[in-house]
Amino acid sequence: MFPLKKNNKDEKAAIKVVVAGDEHISYVDEVNDAIDLASKERGTGIARRTHEYIESKIKEGKAIIALDGDKFAGFCYIETFGTNKFVANSGLIVPRDYRGHGLARRIKQRAFELSRAKFPEAKIFGLTTGLAVMKINSDLGYKPVTFSELTDDEQFWKGCQSCVNYDILQRTSRSKCLCTGMLYDPAWKNGYEKKGKTPFQVFREWVEKRKAEKQALAENKNEKK
Repeated sequence: MFPLKKNNKDEKAAIKVVVAGDEHISYVDEVNDAIDLASKERGTGIARRTHEYIESKIKEGKAIIALDGDKFAGFCYIETFGTNKFVANSGLIVPRDYRGHGLARRIKQRAFELSRAKFPEAKIFGLTTGLAVMKINSDLGYKPVTFSELTDDEQFWKGCQSCVNYDILQRTSRSKCLCTGMLYDPAWKNGYEKKGKTPFQVFREWVEKRKAEKQALAENKNEKK
């Protein structure tokens, strides 16, 4: 089990990471509140979903929840687009008290496994501004891609409307934003097409490129305020 020190003491708790079910619906508001708080802390946008939407994902068996006893410790859900050709692992959130212990990686890994089990032929993708999530995705076999390589399903892109950076996505005709698009294609041999480089090397090169792009986008956004 996953050990976590509480308040810097030796007391440890076993954090369970499981597929969410009806018994976890009571945590929906806490999930959304955690997303809101994280968005404010990071200063970047994380799209909030309605209570009904998160609840539907739990009822469909398309969500992962982490619990410290009965205390909420993390969440992620999966979405399908383009008649199940694309799957997104979305809404990854870990409250501040549970960060720094590898819990996000465990949740992401479980969501990835659930996606592969339910939709083995689908491409798995995501948008993120978090370096830690990018590293986790890279380790799972994702690679950074342009937005044009992601789903063109309008329902997915409508989900970005609640993000504070949505205006950037609109101004660039949905070609770029502060988020980085990452994709896993089961057709790729060993998860990567590029030879001679490890997934992490490719990831680091992309990070450096995206840093410059994000800075330019952010500066342009501030100038328009």
